[in-house]
Parts: sequence; C-alpha cells; structure tokens
Amino acid sequence: MPKMGQIAYLNGEYIPIEKAQISPQDRGFLFGDGVYEVIPVYGKKLFTFQAHLDRLKKSLKATSILNPLEDDAWERLLQKLVDMHPWENQYIYLQVTRGVQMQRDHLPDDCLTPTLYAYTNELKPVPETIINNGIKAITLEDIRWLRCDIKATTLLPNIMMKMAAKNQGADDAILIDRNGYVAEGTSNNVFIVKSGALFTPANGTRILPGITRSVIQSLAQEHHLTLTETDVTLSDLEEADEIWLTSSTKDALPVTELNNTPVGTGKPGVVWQKIQRYFEETKQRFIQESI
Repeated sequence: MPKMGQIAYLNGEYIPIEKAQISPQDRGFLFGDGVYEVIPVYGKKLFTFQAHLDRLKKSLKATSILNPLEDDAWERLLQKLVDMHPWENQYIYLQVTRGVQMQRDHLPDDCLTPTLYAYTNELKPVPETIINNGIKAITLEDIRWLRCDIKATTLLPNIMMKMAAKNQGADDAILIDRNGYVAEGTSNNVFIVKSGALFTPANGTRILPGITRSVIQSLAQEHHLTLTETDVTLSDLEEADEIWLTSSTKDALPVTELNNTPVGTGKPGVVWQKIQRYFEETKQRFIQESI
C-alpha cells in the first residue's frame, strides 16, 4: 500500500498520514514527554488488546499524563483505524504526549490537553532466513534510565545501542544493567534456555513488562515447560543453550550468535521451535474465534 493511502488518527481526526501535523511546542517533540504502545493485529483484530491497554494506562499513570479516552473508546478508535486499511495482519503505533505548552519549561502546566496520535502498518512475517538461521547479538552496558517499566517515547539510548550493535555486525544488543544482570534487548525481552528449562529476568523497573513475554509464559505453563523468573547473569547468558528476544511485532527471535560465539548448536533450538509452533497455533485460534 502506498504511503499516501495510509490513514492516521490525530486528536479526533482520521486523516492522510502525510497531512498529520503537531505543534513544535508539543512536549512530546521538545522533551520526549509521552508514552506509547505497539499492538499487533491478526485477521484485522487487535491481539492481546486489553493487556496493551492496561500497560498504556500504567505508563500514563506513572508519568501523570491524562488518559484521554475510556477503554471502549480506545478500542473503537483503533479498530476503525485497522478497518481503514487492507492488510489482514498489521501493527498499530499509538502515542500519547502531555500536550502543547507554549512556554518551554521542564515543569508542565496544569491541565494540558494530551496529544493522541496513532497509525498502522502492515505486519509482515519474520523472514525465513531468520527462522532458519536466527540472529546475531552482542552484549552492551545498559545506558538507559531507571524506569524502564514505563513505555516512554524517550528512546535515544535504545537507538544508540541498536546502532552500536549494527556497527559491530550484529542485529541487536542484549543489555547488562548496573548490577551486572541481563535486563532486555534494545526493544525486546530476553529468554534463555538451559537444559530444556526457560529463564527470564523478573518484571520490575529495569525492564518493560512485555506482552509477548506474558504470552510465552502462558504457553510455557500450558505445555508444561519449566519457566523461572530470576536474575540472569552474563555467565548464564553465555552458557545458555538457547537465547530468544521477544516483542509484539517479531514474536520470539532466536539468537544463534552472541558476541561472535555460537549459541548452543549455532541454530534455532528445539525449545524455540516448540514455542514458535505454539505461538502460531494461538494466533490462528484467535483469528478463527474472531470470524
């Protein structure tokens, strides 16, 4: 679909995406003063919508940004946006900033009107080369702030670390926090597999509570796979049989090379293959139930 055919939502209007404009005095533009969500769509229906909405509301509450809509209004807005586009599978980006403030000041004025922006793109399948061969990752020191549980738009550190990974010939970076523990990837959660058991860092302020992460936890429980939330050290990571990076647009990506060293066999592992199959079955059930 050509870009000119895309429709975006901005402050109550559905408009061609190229006509969407905000004030340069918007605090989201000046300070990155806003939060966001990315929601996958399968069969033109919002997947795990309530979990994403709950996380959005937690981010808004944590930052004291006014929630501009009731739950049912959020769903109507986003479903209408989905229906305006031809793709069966999509991903929605939505962003809420604190709003426009004419005098630039770190302290926001009271009762600002939030800016609400959303658009959708086609959600394409993960390339077969990644399915068959996995991706390369490096480890980097986590240079982000201390409230990574808030899905904030201030992503400059993530961008810098993603660029550093690319410059070193890798696809992504796994971040090691100030205490020496694995946090997450630049835009994803981390799982490792050791002797058939799954391990993932526990939720808290140092990682984002991922929705795909939660889906995988549920799948592991449903299929009787051992999964533990715990501190994961760099040694744990380096000695893992499998490493995965999980996100709403990529599901679980197998990391088959870490810091130029093969992970396990150097190919996507058998536990990942099981989870990938279970995840696909879950999505297909969701699509069928929505018809």
